[in-house]
Amino acid sequence: MHIGNAQSALFNFLYARHFNGTMVLRIEDTDVKRNVPHGEDSQIDNLHWLGIDWDEGPDKPNPKYAPYHQTERIDLYHKYIEKLLKSGAAYKDYTTEEELTTLRDDQRAHNIAPHYDGRWYNRSVEDQKEAEAKGLKPAIRLHLPANHVYEWEDIVKGHVEFNSDNMGGDFIIEKSNGIPTYNFAVVIDDYLMDITDVLRGDDHIANTPKQIAVYEALGIEHPNFGHITLIYNPKTRKKLSKRDKETLQFISQYKNEGYLSEAIFNFITFLGWSPVGEKEIFSKEELIKLYDPTRMSKSPAYFDQQKLDWMNAEYIKALSIEDLTNRSMSLISEGQSEIAKRVQSLALPNLKEFVKQVGKIYQHDLHKLTELLSKVYFYANIQNESIDYTQLNFFDKEEVEKVLKGFSFELDKLTSTSSMPAEIDYNELIKKVRLTTGVSGRALYMPLNVVFTGFQSAPQIDEILQLYSFNTIKQLIDKGLSSL
Repeated sequence: MHIGNAQSALFNFLYARHFNGTMVLRIEDTDVKRNVPHGEDSQIDNLHWLGIDWDEGPDKPNPKYAPYHQTERIDLYHKYIEKLLKSGAAYKDYTTEEELTTLRDDQRAHNIAPHYDGRWYNRSVEDQKEAEAKGLKPAIRLHLPANHVYEWEDIVKGHVEFNSDNMGGDFIIEKSNGIPTYNFAVVIDDYLMDITDVLRGDDHIANTPKQIAVYEALGIEHPNFGHITLIYNPKTRKKLSKRDKETLQFISQYKNEGYLSEAIFNFITFLGWSPVGEKEIFSKEELIKLYDPTRMSKSPAYFDQQKLDWMNAEYIKALSIEDLTNRSMSLISEGQSEIAKRVQSLALPNLKEFVKQVGKIYQHDLHKLTELLSKVYFYANIQNESIDYTQLNFFDKEEVEKVLKGFSFELDKLTSTSSMPAEIDYNELIKKVRLTTGVSGRALYMPLNVVFTGFQSAPQIDEILQLYSFNTIKQLIDKGLSSL
């Protein structure tokens, strides 16, 4: 699921829930070339992960409106195709692909906007029989009256209108293989399913007059339409493209990178809508209550990565340590990112507890959960990590040696007695090192940070030391001393 699709689904969800309506999940699968194995399951899984649910759909059928797959509704569409053919509003077109290509090339050569020229409109039955005798199968086209205005009051944009003379000519409503096109099928579905409101991406706006043309030809009312602003790349100032490598494009990527579903839901809501006031962190329930379609944006929505990372960090901070641990464990077990696979390879028997302890240390520094997994891997694999011991050169060598040897001595005293404590208070141990060596402040803590974390600056070093076994601590001290 692309983030643009998620945006459309999310605003339909907010609209339906705010107005106590019915949200319908319909599978528009008539373009069979684009259908892939498990694609539908993937879409549904991503919607559920985002926290979007629906009232009707393939998994929640209402007998009055089912089925919800368009490929299972072909006979329904044919009934209305026949109605349009009989009324003369639609007609059979036997133009071949080669002829259409020649027509378009000729129009471009004369600086004419490509359009179908209506060559099969009002053709005789004899002409049709002759074409069929050649083995040609017709597409069905809807005839557009000349200089006719198709207009609607858009939920987002206000008044919008198109002139039939600028819509590319009579358009296909059923392909030669008997499958209806999107612009026809959705009209019949919306009509038969009693759809009252449709929110979709701004890239659909040119489809809407064609759909209204079908409604008018059938003599039925169309629903309310709203066209949501598209998401733009702030650097190129162009519509977010699947070729944009700097921005994650798909909802599954956000999930696998450790973004929280609540944060993504909150963030996407601000891509095309804004509430009153300056507050930016909202629960789903708050957004449903506050949602106001009159505050939908007409301007492009620019994807702000820094804002998303900030928002996700805020949601991570608000998690309980148990929730943080469980979500991180899920990422690890799913193994959909490189760091998750690396943590899996550690095969730690106490992995969940280890993740929990690292989470307690770093929860308020994280922007996404994969950063926590990186910390987990680093500390679990510390003996094999490449630590830059040249950082110790910033400090007095004799003092560094005093601190490391003093730390080792105090640790030996605790671990060599028969009454060794179950858990060492490393904060107290470091205080003893300070008293016995006379080294304090940066000169005391920063060398310890380098040896045990690889960095001069670190969170509470006493909490990090709880992650290691005594043997690991001794080996790290020995490496630090050897580097001197």
